[in-house]
Amino acid sequence: MNKHIRWGFYIFLLPVLLWLVLLIVLPHIDLLIMSFRSENDLGELTWGVSNYGEFFNESIYWLTFVRTAAFSLLVTVITLVIGLPVAFYITKIAAVKYKGPLTVLVLLPFWVSELVRVYGWMILLRESGVINHLLLKMGILHTPVEMLYNDATMIMGLVYTTMLFMVVPLISVLDSLDSEMIEAAFDLGANSISTLFKIIIPYATPGIVSGSIVVFMLTLGNYLTPNILGGKNSLWFTEQIYNQFIASFNWNQGSAFGFLLLALSSAIIWAGLKLTKQDLKQVVQ
Repeated sequence: MNKHIRWGFYIFLLPVLLWLVLLIVLPHIDLLIMSFRSENDLGELTWGVSNYGEFFNESIYWLTFVRTAAFSLLVTVITLVIGLPVAFYITKIAAVKYKGPLTVLVLLPFWVSELVRVYGWMILLRESGVINHLLLKMGILHTPVEMLYNDATMIMGLVYTTMLFMVVPLISVLDSLDSEMIEAAFDLGANSISTLFKIIIPYATPGIVSGSIVVFMLTLGNYLTPNILGGKNSLWFTEQIYNQFIASFNWNQGSAFGFLLLALSSAIIWAGLKLTKQDLKQVVQ
């Protein structure tokens, strides 16, 4: 019986291993090799770190990355500030019979693709969109206002497209929080703020850290939302990578930029884990 179970485990594990090796490991190894290749003035193939050096030599590249990382951190903080009360209300305040429907309402927008959700915001915010039409009809505006193609709209879109990945870990963590601990804190004279910072947030720290990592990585590597809602004036590092691969057809430079994004984002996450004194194994459990 144990032998059959072991073989069954291997059969189910094989597709996962093939997917990881063929679609993730091998392509990344190939891109890593390409990132160290370049051509000299004579068109000869050379090996070195010149593709990585280009990132630091051209200010537009590293300034764009700093901007992308800063906005990604901002989106993560905003998502946490919005997601924590939502998760707390669903798990601790709402009646038991409403927890399921409320969770479904959180998941519902993510049943459609990101492209459809982003274009939904464009329908609302463009000059001929729903919001401008209502404001003009109510007499609040006399001429349409362009609400798209700015950093504020881009951040709003990124928060909206990543909210689920913050709320779900928080719901799973806060659901196991004993409500009697909160009641005991109030009975002992604690106010809402002290209860939040001394009981709720410390207990929810693993969910906060895991949700923040996922939101930060998804935002940092997002291409669609910044490009559509931010427009040409919104510099995002993934657009630089796209331009190297597609526009310039410089796969060697694009590979280097991709691995720089991976390395620098991993360093930021590592620093965040150290600051919060969290262990990655504890966070992913």
